[in-house]
Amino acid sequence: MSIELNQPALRHARALIRDGKVVRDERDDWSEAAPTADEENSYIEREGWTEYSHWHIGIDHRENEETKQAYSFPVGDFKKVHRSGVISAESRAGQHGHYEIRDALRSLLELIDDHDKS
Repeated sequence: MSIELNQPALRHARALIRDGKVVRDERDDWSEAAPTADEENSYIEREGWTEYSHWHIGIDHRENEETKQAYSFPVGDFKKVHRSGVISAESRAGQHGHYEIRDALRSLLELIDDHDKS
């Protein structure tokens, strides 16, 4: 498969969750919470492609890493991880056969939910 698990993004998401930088919303909230194309462009201009990549759990190394096409399965709004984004990405990864990514996203969801219990 061309889309692979983006390990730096996974580490970034875990760190944010451990630091409490999470929006504990529901699955259907992601359509409203996901960054718009303009917000993505502003973030890229301000922070650069590496930082942008840290918000996407999937990466396609066949694509130019300085294009949005290289990144998939976003999980946050460039400030916090959204539970709804993780749920949505997990579902899409499973539907498209990206099982390593699906499992990594499931582990993020468990980390979010376990963090709530502590």
